[in-house]
Amino acid sequence: MSEAVREKKHIKVVQTVRDTKDRLSVKQPVSFEPDLLGEENRIINIYDDVLYQEIEGFGGAFTEAASITLDKMSPEKRKEIIKAYFDPESGLGYTLCRTHINSCDFSTGNYAYCEVDGDYELAAFDISRDKQSLIPFIKEALAERGQELKIFASPWSPPAWMKTNGMMNQGGKLKEECRAVWAKYFCKYIKAYADEGIKIWGITVQNEPKAVQRWDSCIYTAEEERDFVKYYLGPTLEKEGLNDVKVMIWDHNKERIYDRAKVALSDPEASKYIWGVAFHWYSGDHFEALSIVHDAFPDKKLLFTEGCVGFHFKADPWQKGERYAHDIIGDLNNWSSGWVDWNMLLDENGGPNHVGNFCNAPIIADTRTDTVKYESSYYYIGHFSKFIHPGARRVAFSRFTDRLEVTAFKNPNGDVAVVVMNRGDEEIAFNLRCQFGIAKFISQPHSIMTLVY
Repeated sequence: MSEAVREKKHIKVVQTVRDTKDRLSVKQPVSFEPDLLGEENRIINIYDDVLYQEIEGFGGAFTEAASITLDKMSPEKRKEIIKAYFDPESGLGYTLCRTHINSCDFSTGNYAYCEVDGDYELAAFDISRDKQSLIPFIKEALAERGQELKIFASPWSPPAWMKTNGMMNQGGKLKEECRAVWAKYFCKYIKAYADEGIKIWGITVQNEPKAVQRWDSCIYTAEEERDFVKYYLGPTLEKEGLNDVKVMIWDHNKERIYDRAKVALSDPEASKYIWGVAFHWYSGDHFEALSIVHDAFPDKKLLFTEGCVGFHFKADPWQKGERYAHDIIGDLNNWSSGWVDWNMLLDENGGPNHVGNFCNAPIIADTRTDTVKYESSYYYIGHFSKFIHPGARRVAFSRFTDRLEVTAFKNPNGDVAVVVMNRGDEEIAFNLRCQFGIAKFISQPHSIMTLVY
């Protein structure tokens, strides 16, 4: 054993616990002790020489609803919210965020950047609506986080004139004769945002392409999505010099992610344009489905791109955070390269929203009283986003009980971050064991802890 290994290693302990004041609270460090007796009980083993996927980042969504809510807050509260998400020390240190192309349900109404019927040259293309509120929000976040912030964009619907039902809401499909102009539209959007100083790192082909919604939506079969990427979107991005933009398919729930992915990824001419597969959580865990996709297509990335709970969440509010962390851990342990929440900020009503499907967000801003409420989900996300950095690699672990949910990563600087969550009503003692020895901990009921060494 080397001298470096013989040195006693200290573990940084950060925890959040229900019914206490601990919220991402730094506790007394704990030291590894030599595992002289060969402890066998209550072990969580960490094997940081066994490496899996690399992390792209963690974050949330820039939506018009979030930006309009932010605009209603005082300058002091606005700055607090920006720092709460993007400051790497005092905030969550977000590094990967989503936004929408055209309107989404969390806009104040339907809108598109080109609403002139038959404008196949996109002469009227204009992002002025986004410049009013959404783009200033994104620019402030970029100023706070710097070059580390990656942004990807998703369309909820093409303009009404490009669709079979003649409207942005209620599903409908992209007209066959509009496939080329819709691909060109993506490029116009990416370049228009670049002109604003905002680099679009990636795009998804369509938000929730299986769902006919009363809000902005558009339906694709697996074959239609494959062919749009293969014959239109991929070649157009290439022609426009935008090969570096990451293209993701599906962007919907996990229960049929393999069925959808295999149609596009089994076609070499479509697959060559596809960076990865995006997914949501609304149909249940289905964590195994992610590993199935990875095992079938190991060269493709997996990325969680949306999840939230309803505004009138009936259960214990603390379960919002536990719901988030359960999904984050399950996704990460099954090859997800990151995790991106839905709206970063909503108002006291869970909006604004043009169709009334109000939601919760990790930060709720009361625009009447200029006050900010941090939900449990905010703190639970932070146990990952603050300590697992872009470029980190997931590492192997084993645990003595499934009552503790665990994941572990090695950061680019060599630090290992282990996240341990206890959703039960009883405390659970455990021994963290790795190459440096063994350390004793107690996981409090309804708690999450991040251990960094």
